[in-house]
Amino acid sequence: MAQMSPKLLIPESFQVSRDDMMGQFGLTWELVKTPLIVPLLNLCVYVCLAMSLMLFMERVYMGIVIILVKLFWKKPEERYKYEPIQDDEELGSSNFPVVLVQIPMFNEKEVYKISIGAACGLSWPADRLVIQVLDDSTDPAIKMLVEQECQRWASKGINVTYQIRENRTGYKAGALKEGLKRSYVKHCEYVAIIDADFRPDPDFLRRSIPFLLHNPDIALVQARWRFVNADECLLTRMQEMSLDYHFTVEQEVGSATHAFFGFNGTAGIWRIAAINEAGGWKDRTTVEDMDLAVRASLRGWKFVYLGDLQVKSELPSTFKAFRFQQHRWSCGPANLFRKMVWEIIQNKVKFCSNFTPFFTFTCIKLTYLKHYLPQKVKFWKKVYVIYSFFFVRKIIAHMVTFSFYCVVLPLTILVPEVKVPIWGSVYIPSVITILNSVGTPRSIHLLFYWILFENVMSLHRTKATLIGLFEAGRANEWVVTEKLGDAVKKAAEAAKNKTSAKAHRRFRFKFTDRLNTLELGFAAFLFLCGCYDFVHGKNNYFVYLFLQTITFFITGIGYVGTII
Repeated sequence: MAQMSPKLLIPESFQVSRDDMMGQFGLTWELVKTPLIVPLLNLCVYVCLAMSLMLFMERVYMGIVIILVKLFWKKPEERYKYEPIQDDEELGSSNFPVVLVQIPMFNEKEVYKISIGAACGLSWPADRLVIQVLDDSTDPAIKMLVEQECQRWASKGINVTYQIRENRTGYKAGALKEGLKRSYVKHCEYVAIIDADFRPDPDFLRRSIPFLLHNPDIALVQARWRFVNADECLLTRMQEMSLDYHFTVEQEVGSATHAFFGFNGTAGIWRIAAINEAGGWKDRTTVEDMDLAVRASLRGWKFVYLGDLQVKSELPSTFKAFRFQQHRWSCGPANLFRKMVWEIIQNKVKFCSNFTPFFTFTCIKLTYLKHYLPQKVKFWKKVYVIYSFFFVRKIIAHMVTFSFYCVVLPLTILVPEVKVPIWGSVYIPSVITILNSVGTPRSIHLLFYWILFENVMSLHRTKATLIGLFEAGRANEWVVTEKLGDAVKKAAEAAKNKTSAKAHRRFRFKFTDRLNTLELGFAAFLFLCGCYDFVHGKNNYFVYLFLQTITFFITGIGYVGTII
């Protein structure tokens, strides 16, 4: 059979010289652009605009509610029954409930003394306080140091117990669950969870326990985090801006309107009866704290957030540690949403007659029994949990930031037939950004760089969210966030010495340790799109694209944590 000429397989317009590859590519692009690329990109624009509107309405709703809460809502002490626990010479410490303090640890060499010392310094009767150090460390030297610290406090009359496990099954959730099984915990009514880098003030329990003591339907009292190293570097300032909105607005609104919010995993006090009634700690996701909170809420329990009760903590000081933390915080909620959404929809709380466990773990008067019977969860609370708490904040917020501003918008420059309305590309993002900034007014001058940095982090958050939704390989990855404690201050002091300074610089500027190829790849993509827009575009997107390119490049070479 005669061999068919390649020219018969393609249109005449494509019959170009083999050497003219760029021309052939251009003709191919023109051929597929109109029937395929333009409709697909238009669809992406519409989807992104819809997600932007959802996030915009969520932020506006939050802004309106938080203003009403601050102006008209009663404070938690007025909304709930609240009476401080008074010291009584005749009763002694018997009017104080027995409180368990759990301190989960994993190779916390730099900060183990901080949390143990803070827990042992709580202003609470020593005979009504049980401190449990749950050490999952794999380094024998660190385990020995932690145990010695516990023994040192025990010698001072503090009831502190050093607890270890044979394996790390379930990670933090497994450690907390194992700790509650101990025989000496059975007489405890409440449990305060304090991570290794957290340092509550002495009055922490005295200000929070009364809410649980006088309101039998409250399961959790959550304190606000306050960051001791927020001014350490630009990276920690960016984190402070993001987290302050979460605590100032999201937690406050959830507590005031629905008596529900996600437990932050630390700096909170739980009613042990509520933990057991909700099914206990589960390790099916990397957000065991949020998992427990949702399950307890579906059984009618209420949560209280105390914005005035602040617990000092530490932010990740390195970009590597921050990335691992954000992966866990983004992947875990998405994975939990996948596993619980149908359970939330179908939830029908039944009035339970089996109330024996509540008497086992708490001394409740019979008159309060009715409060422990689970209450029916309202329809609007379900909507709030599914749509607002999970879908918009944990999924849409990450995906729209990355897909719209780092992918779709730059691609529209290469396809001028696709138009993005100015309200979607400028006005809505500006309003969302302004509303996000209310949590940290002192950093308003860093707002523009914070936007660019959040766009970079949205790349990792979107990736983690998709991993969680589809339960891919890293869905259950748990990397403990590195904590430095006072090591940074000590390093800064040592750097005053010339010899130490040289060694410090050699350590900091290991280029291969800092290199992040994913960010560098997107920096190159955005730079090319910016150049094309500068030469051929009409929307002046290149100004944003070049600035975003610089931010991706800075994070790509690992210098986002520059000291300020």
